[in-house]
Amino acid sequence: MTNLPPEMTPATHFKGARLLASPQDRLRQVRRGAAAFREELMDGPPVPYYRSFELVRAPYPTRFAFLNACKMPTPYIHIVNRMIVVQYKSTQGTRTLMISPSDYDRNRHTPFFKRLAQSMGPLQSLGERIIAPSSGTVMDCLESAGIAPEAVDYISYDHLHTQDVRRWLGQGKHDPGLLPNARLLVMAQEWHSAHGLLPPQQEWYCPGGLDGIDPDRIVLLQGDTMLGQGVALMHTPGHTEGNHSFVVHTPEGLMVTSENGVSPDAYAPLRSRIPGLADYARQTGVEVILNGNTLEGGLDQYLSMIQEKEVAGPSARDPNFYNVVCSSEMAAYWAFPGIKPTFSFGNLEFGSPLAHQHGASPGTT
Repeated sequence: MTNLPPEMTPATHFKGARLLASPQDRLRQVRRGAAAFREELMDGPPVPYYRSFELVRAPYPTRFAFLNACKMPTPYIHIVNRMIVVQYKSTQGTRTLMISPSDYDRNRHTPFFKRLAQSMGPLQSLGERIIAPSSGTVMDCLESAGIAPEAVDYISYDHLHTQDVRRWLGQGKHDPGLLPNARLLVMAQEWHSAHGLLPPQQEWYCPGGLDGIDPDRIVLLQGDTMLGQGVALMHTPGHTEGNHSFVVHTPEGLMVTSENGVSPDAYAPLRSRIPGLADYARQTGVEVILNGNTLEGGLDQYLSMIQEKEVAGPSARDPNFYNVVCSSEMAAYWAFPGIKPTFSFGNLEFGSPLAHQHGASPGTT
């Protein structure tokens, strides 16, 4: 596997916070680290280009989306899977990062979603088009942004649930894939977990989705990392052991992205109008509502969500909510009545694409 690219540096703001014996001490240390991390990233200029694209909508069990909190009997919510394209400056020139470029055709083989589709019986094809409509492909979105596939330096996902990356990175040294110069940024723990899954995890990982990838196309990260000017990754374990969150400085402040939560409502439940969330928060004292389909580390996930919202800060669009732009964001949908977000971001766009200065070829450091 590759070493850390030369333009990237480890970040130490949260070092040791998760090792403290008392959970309350861990939380206090996470808040301190978040304040310092936020201040450092806000001190510089925003990135030149940030744009999110809707790829596909999918049904997702309500009991997972808002763990223990939602009172609506609606069994599913709708989540929107988005891809984000970010261009930023680094010591090695302009870099282009694609966040969550999901190959939804292949991702459908993820055991949980495959069984859900099969449960529709002979109406499966029609049912998929109704409850899981697609809006565009990764390559279509990239073309609409005016960015060539060979200009993409990195792809990354907050975690590897449902992901099949072979179309983008190819299989082996003689198959460069559709993004021939891109490398996958992934926490080492996530990569190792995905190659040694236990049954509770297997439900959510796409079989074979990582097979045959050239090792030189993988960058294993060991923790919080500054990617370049205005862009960072935070290790935010819980949803999975190797979960990480993207932090990007935009003209509207720091945008933080992961799937620890599925809606801005989950990060400010006391202000939510989703039935049950505010009551649950008042009764239990929780600050956030977990996305709880796997619960690899529930307490860590709780800390991670607080870390995310503290780094993000209030949204300029509605200061009752935080700048947490969920990678799979809940959306209202006619097929799942009675439940909709109080606030959502939708697609976002800031700035214009830059002329790309491609740096080192894959596998070099």
